[in-house]
Amino acid sequence: MPYHPPFTITNRMLMLVAEIAEKTGRISNYKSFESKPHLRRNNRIRSIHSSLAIEANSLSLDEVRGVIAGKTVIGPEKEIQEVKNAYQSYDMLGRFDPYDIAALKQLHGVMTYLTVQESGSFRSSNEGVFKGDRCIFMAPPPHLVPDQMVELFRWMQSASTTVHPLILSSVFHYEFVFIHPFSDGNGRMARLWQTALLSAWNPVFQYLPLESRIHEFQDDYYEAIAACHSAGRSDTFVEFMLDKINLTLDWALSQISGEDAYLPEQVRRLLDVMEYDVPYTAAQIMAALGLKSKENLRKLYIGPAIEKGLVVMGIPDKPTSRNQTYKRK
Repeated sequence: MPYHPPFTITNRMLMLVAEIAEKTGRISNYKSFESKPHLRRNNRIRSIHSSLAIEANSLSLDEVRGVIAGKTVIGPEKEIQEVKNAYQSYDMLGRFDPYDIAALKQLHGVMTYLTVQESGSFRSSNEGVFKGDRCIFMAPPPHLVPDQMVELFRWMQSASTTVHPLILSSVFHYEFVFIHPFSDGNGRMARLWQTALLSAWNPVFQYLPLESRIHEFQDDYYEAIAACHSAGRSDTFVEFMLDKINLTLDWALSQISGEDAYLPEQVRRLLDVMEYDVPYTAAQIMAALGLKSKENLRKLYIGPAIEKGLVVMGIPDKPTSRNQTYKRK
């Protein structure tokens, strides 16, 4: 018989799916992630920082920003490489098939480049799922992993037409963590893959920092995994993930509507043409906005943005310097 992960679609799941679908529709109507590259980039950085922090990467959010921006960051070499790998992996969202097991191995190779010996291949040794120093459960022996992963992907492919992607992606997340197919990077890959499955349903999920909510409720995340392992089914974890997706959408709607509601039109236009953490000269900004007056740029655009802490000067102690640049904070 084909493998079917044990779970039951509960009334709470259906309620959360309905709420999430309604909120994703509202976000899609805003078109804010399409028109605001700084929001997309900032949320992507939050996703990477949170997913790595769950796995004990010690770099701060600002340090992760620095690594991604190509700056020199002082920190453990492996952790800096993990940031680079994660950024490259998340940048591939939307460009691979999340229902293809070969793509999973390829992305694991990217996610663990230069940091894991068995990069891009299934593990050859016994592994367990740990919360700190405590083992939550031991994963299946390595000789079972290839067949279990093939069966999981076969189920996903067959269930994709009958199980809602929100539920399917959450079931996959738990089953993946349970099988623990790689020697390292399983948590990062599980979270990336759920994001990929959700993005295939609605591209807005490429820019929602779901990993930040998981990091915020990290203890509950591991408790849900342990509860499902004891129960032999993934219902608790699916409900946990749907709840955190719902919270992420609340946060995103607040982020979008708050920015749109309270910022002057000129400041919003300015932010729309500025990539996150990239220095711009006044001339470059004027060209992007189609402005002729440098005085209007200063008074109506850059000045208010600096006052609100949204833009910073590259040379703050010399505000009138001819070499002055501006960055979206």
